[in-house]
Amino acid sequence: MDLPQLLLVGLVLLLGVLGVLVPGVPGTLLVWAGLLWWALHERSAAAWAVLVASTALLLVVQVVKWQLPPRRLRGTGVTRRMAAYAGAGALAGFVLLPVVGAVPGFVGGIYLCERRRLGTHGEAWASMRAVMRAVGTSVLVELLACLSVTAAWLGTVLADF
Repeated sequence: MDLPQLLLVGLVLLLGVLGVLVPGVPGTLLVWAGLLWWALHERSAAAWAVLVASTALLLVVQVVKWQLPPRRLRGTGVTRRMAAYAGAGALAGFVLLPVVGAVPGFVGGIYLCERRRLGTHGEAWASMRAVMRAVGTSVLVELLACLSVTAAWLGTVLADF
C-alpha cells in the first residue's frame, strides 16, 4: 500500500476515533472499515491478524456497551467542548502511558472542562461524576477500544517500514 492510501486509512481511523465522542456517529464502524480497507490492500499475515484481533475486540466492546446503562445526555450538561476536552485528555493519556493512560486522561479532561466552567473543585468534581455516570463509561469503553485498534494498526504499519 502506498503512502497516500496509508494516510487516507489513517484519516478514516482518526475520524472514527473522533466519531466515538459524537453521539450518533458510528465511530467504531468507521475504525473497523478503515482497518478492513487496509487489510484488503495489504494482504499480509500481520494485516489479517490485526484485522481479526480488532474485529474480536470491537465485537466484545459492543456486547459490553449493551450491558452498561444507556446514555442519558439530557440534563447532564455534556457539551461539545467537554467532549473535546475528554477526547484530548484520553489521547494525551494514551500517548503518555499507552492504553491505561486513556482512562485518567479522559476523566481528567472532563474534570478540567468542568473546573474551567464552574470554578470550584467541589462543583467540578460533582459534575464530572454525574457526567461519568450518565455517558462517560460507555464512551470511555468504546474510545479505549478504538484507540487500541488504531495503535495496533499504527504499530503494524511502522513495523513494515
